[in-house]
Amino acid sequence: MTVGAALDMLRAEAPLHPIPDEDLRGQMSRFGIATQGAVLGLRVPQIRAVARRIGRDQVLAEALWETGVHEARHLAGMVGDPGKISAETMDRWVSDFDSWDVCDGCASNLFDRTPHAWAKIREWAADDREFVRRAAFAMIAVACVHDKSAPDSLFLDALPLLEQYAYDNRNFVRKAVNWALRNIGKRNPALRKAAIECAVRIREQNLPSARWIAADALREFRKLPIEKKRFGRELCTGI
Repeated sequence: MTVGAALDMLRAEAPLHPIPDEDLRGQMSRFGIATQGAVLGLRVPQIRAVARRIGRDQVLAEALWETGVHEARHLAGMVGDPGKISAETMDRWVSDFDSWDVCDGCASNLFDRTPHAWAKIREWAADDREFVRRAAFAMIAVACVHDKSAPDSLFLDALPLLEQYAYDNRNFVRKAVNWALRNIGKRNPALRKAAIECAVRIREQNLPSARWIAADALREFRKLPIEKKRFGRELCTGI
């Protein structure tokens, strides 16, 4: 499929009575979505419907990305092939991120499924650019859900990264660190215990972002069932 045909499919999903451009951009901005590039006014389910019709196509994904169109970049993340995308392409795309929704979409639809995922998590976490660092922690968060066969050791090894960057008070970074911590803790009781202990250590950093990350995660962990036979009340230590 050509990029032109894919864009036509996206345009065909546009509402019959489109929202005026200024109103659309205002709505997106209120949700923290960047609107510098061209936007078609589509919601994610509409883009996903197009992606299902196309299937995986890495060549098309790279062409869609180069258009710079917001929804086309969403579609690129959905049709990109995790077995074919190169580490260099992932680096190029992540350098272009300017909005949390495209960042998270690529992380959850494509990046976390690639053989490069865990190497990129460590590399990107150390990168000071806001959305590059966010991508690292978003990938941890979604891997907790998608990779059912991953050993606990992968997520245990990720916890020190969360502690290391809990100081970063930028909104989209601290929220991603918090998301990763909560998802690790929800994966299974053993990881929940480790995540609670990590949250307590993060809280002890006594920095604004660290306090928020820890408090929010511990509040959610309180609501989860406790496996009393294996861990007893010690799971709630520090809450």
